[in-house]
Amino acid sequence: MVSDKRLRRLDERVDEFRMRIKDSSDREVFADVFDTATLMALYELAKKGYIDAMGGSVSTGKEANIFHAISKKNNTLEIAVKIYMISTANFNTMKEYILGDPRFTGIKQSRKDIILAWARKEFKNLKRAEDAGVRVPKPYITRRNILLMEFIGKDGVPMPQLKDVKLTEKEAQSIFNRILDYMRLLYSRAGLVHADMSEYNILIDMNDMSPVIIDMGQSVMIDHFNAETFLRRDVNNIARFFKN
Repeated sequence: MVSDKRLRRLDERVDEFRMRIKDSSDREVFADVFDTATLMALYELAKKGYIDAMGGSVSTGKEANIFHAISKKNNTLEIAVKIYMISTANFNTMKEYILGDPRFTGIKQSRKDIILAWARKEFKNLKRAEDAGVRVPKPYITRRNILLMEFIGKDGVPMPQLKDVKLTEKEAQSIFNRILDYMRLLYSRAGLVHADMSEYNILIDMNDMSPVIIDMGQSVMIDHFNAETFLRRDVNNIARFFKN
């Protein structure tokens, strides 16, 4: 029986979130994300002090939903809770990026095992990128299909995607140069290719107008059989955006 006060508070917050959901499509999202196994993993993280209060969704996607949360562990206040959806994630696309990664050799090829590996993969990729000097959300811990990381934003409001920021010519040049530096660091120091670098997967910290690279689950090691193709695509995406 779960008796810890923090767990009860989390359970109450999840119940409050459920009650706030109004339309049927949102109810379906809740059912897809918060299955029993995911709730139990959240309970475990809360029991260890990583989550004190769970908030609402700040981003939804085909593979994962991201929720805002509060944590007092290690002086962290706002965190992002990324939950990969086992029932609806694009399993076949994920396989292309997982099965060529030597870090995940021998994993089973079931939907569940691929998606649980994907959560671990993004955690590892974020850690490698951070260690290489690339600005990414700081990864804290991963459990099952859940990844806890730094929340890039304030008071539950995330920083905007690059595509939504109106830039001066000087700001655009500075951000472009920084992104190129990050791509070089990813390749030369982290041994990674992002594999989905675009204006959708870059946030802009409006405090200093600097880019933050996100969504690194699909990032591959440079010895991956498709690494060169992915790198060319990344470069073309960034060149296309800033050319326009």
